Parts: sequence; structure tokens; C-alpha cells
Amino acid sequence: MTSQTQDWRSRAKAKKQQQLDSIPKEWILRNPPSKDQLNVTDIPRTCGLLSSREIEITESHVEAILSNLAKGIWSAVEVTTAFSKRAVIAHQLVNCLTEIFIERGFARAAELDDYFKRTGKVVGPLHGLPISLKDQLCVKGLDATMGYVAWIDKPSEKNSVLVDTLESLGAVFYVKTNIPQTLMFPETYNHIFGRTVNPANRALTSGGSSGGEGALVALRGSPLGVGSDIGGSIRIPAGLNGLYGMRPSYHRTPYAGNVNSLEGLNSVYSVLGPLTTSLETVKTFMSSVISKEPWQYDPLVIRKKWNEDEYRLCDHNGGKQLCFAILWDDGMVRPHPPVLRALETARDALTRAGHKVIDWDPAGLAEVNNVASKLWGSVGKQDSLAVTSLSGEHLITTMRPEVEDLENLFELPSRYKALNLTAFEFWQVNVLQRQLRQEYLDRWRETANVTGTGRPVDAIIAPVAPYAAMPHGQHRNAVYTTVWNILDYPAIAIPVTTVDPILDVKRERSSFYNEDDRTNWEYYGPEKFKDAPVGIQVVGRTLQEEALIGMTEIVDRSLKTYQPKL
Repeated sequence: MTSQTQDWRSRAKAKKQQQLDSIPKEWILRNPPSKDQLNVTDIPRTCGLLSSREIEITESHVEAILSNLAKGIWSAVEVTTAFSKRAVIAHQLVNCLTEIFIERGFARAAELDDYFKRTGKVVGPLHGLPISLKDQLCVKGLDATMGYVAWIDKPSEKNSVLVDTLESLGAVFYVKTNIPQTLMFPETYNHIFGRTVNPANRALTSGGSSGGEGALVALRGSPLGVGSDIGGSIRIPAGLNGLYGMRPSYHRTPYAGNVNSLEGLNSVYSVLGPLTTSLETVKTFMSSVISKEPWQYDPLVIRKKWNEDEYRLCDHNGGKQLCFAILWDDGMVRPHPPVLRALETARDALTRAGHKVIDWDPAGLAEVNNVASKLWGSVGKQDSLAVTSLSGEHLITTMRPEVEDLENLFELPSRYKALNLTAFEFWQVNVLQRQLRQEYLDRWRETANVTGTGRPVDAIIAPVAPYAAMPHGQHRNAVYTTVWNILDYPAIAIPVTTVDPILDVKRERSSFYNEDDRTNWEYYGPEKFKDAPVGIQVVGRTLQEEALIGMTEIVDRSLKTYQPKL
């Protein structure tokens, strides 16, 4: 082992120890579950570390928390304490945190309580609400390593714009959450903090790259988390953990001031959005952030105020008899039975509620995905190696547990394969992306000829992935989310069901699109996905976040009130 290898490993180990030392000793689990216990979702409420009041607080939706804070029923300090304790418990179960700074959270909460006591008013619409942050969001004085050893002990000099925005709305920050090295994975593992696992089944992934957020919020260690999404990094963890998660359009929420991968790639932008336990909270997050006019602080944010008429679906028949189109598969990899059942349930629920449902033709999605591969692979590994070379750490190219610690990693994903594009060749990829966006705009508009409503399709319903949460190292397909990033369509992941070994038996197939499709089908067996949540996503049109939230509420309400025939 070389001295450089020893150095980066020792730096990673020291950073991890620093994190562990920040955990209050009285919050350490007395009887942690054995490794054989896969489903740990009940442990926070049964472990004995949380009082009944703390359980009530942490298992309330954001709207109830904010209401009780505004009425003085709960104080910001006790709410922050409850979620801090539960976050630390969650971390011991699924390894979901990076920075733990609860003392700062307590100080902030105390300031808010003092303000409320003096004035009888709240600071803003998020007064006293603990909010967790994906590691890449910058908080002054704290590291934002993004899983890179080279970025250890390089504290942020100032808050990112969204952090300042949320704080001005009354938020309390107390933890940051785990990510994969480089962010460019649909799973979560790095050399510093290790692997985050799924609370419903710890043999399965929590997704990525906002995998720490997904696992933490699923265990109610946070009522609202902020993630980022360039190819599904909010929606995949939301879908795999039974949560709601929104990918807004480019430049609708502020991104300035964060660390990131692929800096300078201005063809497909990463965006920030919420992961939470209710759809109402998605609206609260978006409307609150936009109310602060973030275009005044981030030059790329589009100046568009929150539009309540759009949310009320004034351009969509007031929400009456909408027409949804379902993308059953993308023409490349057909989803597993639990995912198809979730789509079928959505179809039946919406039809029962009086809405129209048609099929969405997957034509063109392969070309869209090909553009994504070219954009991300245009410079190969140069972006990542520019950082890893500073410390000597190994660039992670697989999430497979059996090879995560090897020095010579292999199985290079297609997104990292260097295409060595010239500037002119790269321009042509951008031209193709624009053309595909135009073609999809035209296709969507022309659906007015088949919907029977006189309008184009109101929204598309699609899988989040072709499977539920996969065993570690097996989640290799992010196409179902990535295509909407390339087209810049906002999308919201919502929970539908969990894998059921009786309902989700393997379906026989005689033909396949390609070898990836065959491999995906051969891999399936419901026993591999025990207790795994299954979600879908609702996709809207560019910069129509308000309408998308309104339509997703209709889908969500239809699902919750639907009683399928057995």
C-alpha cells in the first residue's frame, strides 16, 4: 500500500470518526438490531430513546408541525430535539448522515422561540421546521465533501443561496445527508461515510444520489429534506423509500453556491427539490422558496412568481376529467411486475375517479437517453479525476459491495466512458437535444387529437425505475428518470404500494427488446425485493410546477381512495 493510499484512507477514517464523535452518547441505541433484521422502520418508535411526545412530533406531517409551532403548542427547540434524536437513531440503522451539527440547530431553534415569545409571531412560513440537506448544499463553516476525500476539512465559506432562502423562511438545519462519490450514481456509497441502505430492507439500496435523504426521511428523522436531481437523484430515492419527491424545471429553484459534479455542463442542469412524506409539503416547499424571489440572488433563476391559478388547474378544466397518459415501458427495459401493478393501480384509480387514461408511446425516448449518455460522457472521467487525483483516492466506478474496497475498480459505467468529443462534436449533441425537445413539445401538443378533452394530455404517469429497490450494486438503470431531465419536464415521485409476493409473481415473456431487457426479466423474483416500496412519477410540462403539483394531488387522492377488487 503506497503512502498516498495510506494518507487518503487515514483522512477518510478520521473524518468518519469525527462524525461518530458528534453523536450524543445518550442517543446511542442500547440494543441495536442484528444485521439479519432487514426491515428497521419500526425501531425508532420502539427503541425506547424517544418519548411519546417526540414520537408524535416526528410522525406528524409538516403542515401539522408548522401549525403547532405557530400556535405555540410545540416549541422550535423541542421539535428540533425530537428530529435530531430520531435522525441519529436513523443513522445508526441505515448510515444516512454526513455532517451532524445539532448544537447549531438548537441555537437556531432557541432564537426562533425567543422571537416567538417576544412578538407572538413566526419568522416565516417554515418557522421552526427542521430541514435536512443533501451533503452538496453548502452551510457556512461545515464541509461539503460530496464523498471526495480531497474536500475533507475544506469548510464552506458561506451558505448556498437555497440555504439562506430556507433560513430566512424560518428553517432549522441540523444534519446533512450521504451521497455517492461524484453524485452520478442511483445508489449511495463513498469512501468517507460508507453505504446508505434502505430502511424497509437493508439488503436493498436506498437509491441515489440523494440516498441519504431518502433513507432519513423514510425513518422520519427529517420532516423535509432537500435533494438534487440531474438524472433522477430526487425521484429515485423517493420512489425506493415510499416518499414524495419533486424534480422542478431548470432554474425554478436557486442552485447557486453549492458544490457539484459536471460543472460547466450547461446542457442539462442539476436542480434542487424536496423529499418528504406528503404532497402538501411539496407545495409548501416550492411556494415558500419562490415567495422569496430567488431570482434576486441567483442569476439563473427564472423570474416566475408562484401562480395559484395554475395550481388550481385553471388551464386544465379546473381538475375535472383530466386525461393522463401512462408510459408502461420505455421500449428499452420493461418494468418488473410490482412496478406494472403500481401503474395499473393508478390507471384503475383515475378511471374510477372519472378521469381519462390513455397510453403514452415511448417513441423517441431511446434517442433522448442516448443524448444523456453523450452529454455525461463527453469528457469521460476528467471531471471526477480532477478531484480524486488531489488525494489519491480511488474513483468509484461500481456500487457492488464485493468490490467497493478494491484498489483496481472496474466495470466502468457507460456514463464515464470517454467519448473525447471535440467542441464542435459537443455542439452537435446540444443541437440534437434541442431538436428532441422540440419534437416532444410537438408530440405532446398533438395529443389533443386523441384525448377526447379538447386539450393535450394533462400529465404523463411513468415508472420511477424498471424495478423496486434493488440489492446493493444492482441499480444500473436510471433511464426512466433521466429522459425527463434532458427534456426539462418537472416530475413528482409518489408512493403507491410495496412488493407483494402473491400479487407480483413473475410474468412469462417470449421476446425481449435487448439483452438488458432480458437480464432485467431474468433477475426478477419477488423474494429479492421483500417489503420494498414501489412508486411512480407524474410528469408535467416545462415550468408548470404549480399545475403539476395540482394534478399529482388528484393522482395521489385517487390512489388513496381507491379500493381494488381482489
